[in-house]
Amino acid sequence: MTTRTIRDLSDADLIGQRALVRVDFNVPLDATGAVSDDTRITAALPTITMLLERGAKVILLAHFGRPKGAPEAKYSLAPVAERLKQLLPRPVHFLGETVGAAAVAATQALPNGEVLLLENTRFLAGEEKNEDALARQLALLGDVYVNDAFGAAHRAHASTAGVAKYCRPAVAGLLMEKELSYLGGALAAPERPFVAILGGSKISGKIDVVEALLPKVDHLLIGGAMACTFFRAMGFETGTSLVEPDRLDMAKALLARAGDKLVLPLDAVIASSMDAGSSARVVGRESIPTGEAMFDVGPASVEQYRALIESARTVLWNGPMGVFEKPPFDVGTLAVARAMAVATGRGATTIIGGGDSAAAVAVAGLESEMSHVSTGGGASLEFLEGKNLPGVSALDLR
Repeated sequence: MTTRTIRDLSDADLIGQRALVRVDFNVPLDATGAVSDDTRITAALPTITMLLERGAKVILLAHFGRPKGAPEAKYSLAPVAERLKQLLPRPVHFLGETVGAAAVAATQALPNGEVLLLENTRFLAGEEKNEDALARQLALLGDVYVNDAFGAAHRAHASTAGVAKYCRPAVAGLLMEKELSYLGGALAAPERPFVAILGGSKISGKIDVVEALLPKVDHLLIGGAMACTFFRAMGFETGTSLVEPDRLDMAKALLARAGDKLVLPLDAVIASSMDAGSSARVVGRESIPTGEAMFDVGPASVEQYRALIESARTVLWNGPMGVFEKPPFDVGTLAVARAMAVATGRGATTIIGGGDSAAAVAVAGLESEMSHVSTGGGASLEFLEGKNLPGVSALDLR
């Protein structure tokens, strides 16, 4: 069985009806208070547009920042509404409230084919607690519920899970559908060779993903500081590199069990600190000195990883190869991005699992060269781990 989407809704479900759409508009603002990166907003436009074209009134729910369950001016969605007005060739309205009589009245008065963005759901004390009373209040805002916020689907909040019990039909939007299709397809029936790349600082944060992917992949490439915990488990000196001593036994067990599937860096770009890039140098993985740390994978590793990625038919990437925000420690991460772009050009399915990997692909200007760039870092990880996503499981099945 699969999740129903807005494609499954009838005209009667939509014409003149209020489509309550949960979106992920948690976007960055610049110093002037304007949206500086509208990627998440543009990602929701296909769903909003389809609903409008089918005659619905679209009411948008979103969270922004981390307010403590009460209104805070700096976390208002007003700047997001201004950007949405620029992106959408339809009337867009903003209401500085989320629930209550005024909000319900505004949704009912909204003309067909227009959009109303309500205020930050995290201004509501019961949102993150998934309070049933709040879920019932949110349900009064719509006639059909659409969850298009994959980035928040791993949270059982009132606006992502609770509301779906009371506002039905409850279906996925087009972005949610795309996320589930690409990530689910990679796990269920990947075209082979299937290569996964995991980076980042800690093995503890990715261990469940490693465990879930190992039986499925042909190769699992490891980068970032998490590689250093494996190096220590292999008996290598790791200097001042980030290592998790309490995970060494786990790393040893993984090395023994994974065999050739687990591919570790052959060399490392090291320095005395991440701010000492001018003195960075390359050493073999077994030659990291006591007073220095690994901040990127080296050229031999880049070449090895490039060859495996470019010959793959399915590639999944989550986590940078090094401290990519600070040149020259960005070389490995950018090389992986370019190799994935080449793989895409050769017909492979390439999936970026959100978070820092998505940021790196954006920095490289290669977003359009990937099959899919996920909008949800944490949600992507939990999905890949095989965990239940409350925002998805609350939706109707076909």
